[in-house]
Amino acid sequence: MIELNVKKELTNIDLDVSLHIKEGEFLAICGKSGSGKTTFLRVLAGLENSNSTIKVSNEIWQDKQTKLPPQKREIGFVFQSYALFENMSVEQNLLFVKKDKELCQYLLKTTELYELRKHYPKTLSGGQKQRVALCRALMNKPKILLLDEPLSALDIAMRKKLQDEIKFLHKKFNITTILVSHDYSEIYKMATRIVEFRDGKVIKDTKLENELSDVKTVLHVDVEVVQVKKGSVVVSFFEQIFEVQTDKNLEVGDSLKISFKDGKIV
Repeated sequence: MIELNVKKELTNIDLDVSLHIKEGEFLAICGKSGSGKTTFLRVLAGLENSNSTIKVSNEIWQDKQTKLPPQKREIGFVFQSYALFENMSVEQNLLFVKKDKELCQYLLKTTELYELRKHYPKTLSGGQKQRVALCRALMNKPKILLLDEPLSALDIAMRKKLQDEIKFLHKKFNITTILVSHDYSEIYKMATRIVEFRDGKVIKDTKLENELSDVKTVLHVDVEVVQVKKGSVVVSFFEQIFEVQTDKNLEVGDSLKISFKDGKIV
C-alpha cells in the first residue's frame, strides 16, 4: 500500500492531497491546468520540498523526520520533454541508469527500439524518444512509475501504440503507475482508477471496473445525468459531456452506468 498525504503551498493554491494507492494499481490524475497535478508527482519523486508524509510498502520516504533524496526513492519518471542525454546513444541512456545489459536488451526489444540502440536522440522521432525515456525509467525496476503527460506531443497512431506498450510494461513489471493526462480517451483505455484535482484538492475519486484483455479494455462507470432529451440523456463524467441513447425514464441528477471502450461509449 502507498499512503500519501501531500501538502505544499503554491502561488495560487495550497496543494493538500491524501490518497491510498494499492500496489500494482494504474491511477490517472486529471484536472484543469494549475490544479497541482505535476507538483504532486514532483513531491512524490522528491523533486520538490513540501510538508508531506509519504509511505511506500511500510517504508517511510518522507515525514517530519525523514526525507529520502530522489535517487533513493524507487521511482521512474517520464516527462513530456523526454529529458534524454543527447551525447549518449539509446543503449547508453539506459545503461547509465543501471548496468543491466539483459534488462536493457529486453526493454529495447519490447518497444521495438533494439535496431536503434546505437543511434543518438537527435536522430530519433518524437515517438522513439519517448519510448527511450520510458525504457530508461524502467531500468531500475521501480515500485512507482510516474508519467507526466508523456504522450501529449505525439500523433494519434503513435499515442495508441505507446499506450499499449505502457499497459503491457505496467503489468509485466507489476508497477504502480500514476499518469497525469488531459486526454480522457487515454485515461479510460489505461487506468483502473481516476482522481480529479481542482485547486489543489481531490474532488472526485472513481474506481473503474475493467474487463481486461491483451489490448482492449472495457470500463464501466457511473455518470450523472445533466439534461434529459427525447430518447437520450446528456451525462457528465470528469468535466466531459456525452449524449447517450436510452429508453430509461431518467431525471436530471440521476446516475447511469455506461461503458467505454478505447475512450468511446459502447
